[in-house]
Amino acid sequence: MIAAGPRHGGRGFVYSVPWNLLLITSGSLLFAVAIKGIAEPHGFIPAGLFGVSILLERLPGTPGAGLWYLLLNLPLFAVAWLFIGRRFLLYSLVAMLVTALSYSLLRVDFGIQDQLYAAVTCGALSGAGAGIVLRSLGSNGGLDVVGVILWQRYNIGLGKFYFAFNFLLFSASLLVLEIDLIIASLILVFVSSVAVEYCLSFFSQRKVAMIISPRSEEIAEDILQKLKIGATFLEGRGAMGRERKQVLLAVINNIQLKRLEELVFTRDPHALMIIENTFMVIGSTFSQRKIY
Repeated sequence: MIAAGPRHGGRGFVYSVPWNLLLITSGSLLFAVAIKGIAEPHGFIPAGLFGVSILLERLPGTPGAGLWYLLLNLPLFAVAWLFIGRRFLLYSLVAMLVTALSYSLLRVDFGIQDQLYAAVTCGALSGAGAGIVLRSLGSNGGLDVVGVILWQRYNIGLGKFYFAFNFLLFSASLLVLEIDLIIASLILVFVSSVAVEYCLSFFSQRKVAMIISPRSEEIAEDILQKLKIGATFLEGRGAMGRERKQVLLAVINNIQLKRLEELVFTRDPHALMIIENTFMVIGSTFSQRKIY
């Protein structure tokens, strides 16, 4: 293996209280603004426990969605205390309070008239807000507590989990809501789940490049010296002639991809270069695994 460059700074910044509070506050506020300014005027049912809270709010003589959201979160915070940790619980509590208070106090309307445009916009904004919060060491509360546990222990994607839950929620809502409203809400939820996944992978997503060339040693030196990144030699063998070959593997970002291509084919015009997308790269000089 070719040694990588110097490691980036430690975890201090990512684990700092100001940074986490910034992510939590801005993400929760964006989520609340999207729900209050788009979902509420159109009567959409948003994702997760907030959607359940809005449904319960429609019952006569019941409290507002903000208060329902606080009440429904209590048992899930007990689960967070047992399975995740105190720091996660406290950060999630901040997110829950900011979301509930912002939704209850804000008076905003985006003025979007078309139902489809409203569903897509609300899904993108609310999903981005939820994803920003999940970039922190906390969560949005509600289903995020269960989602983080499933993500940590079973690698079940958060967006997929949210979509599955809400699909069941809206299936049950067929008894009380108009079908057009349910379909629009499902569009909102689908866009939101995609936005959450994108926010979680945005800073960790990389390209994996595999290069097969008889001049792999020279290419590796170019990668080290000119791109300032590490690489790894993998032992391979050709299927036809059974000759041994060195496969050079490197993890790069989108900006470095064109430069890598130029380096490889300048050294060897007949090289084979395979590029794959990754969802997330954790460890070494890349982003560090979060410990809640």
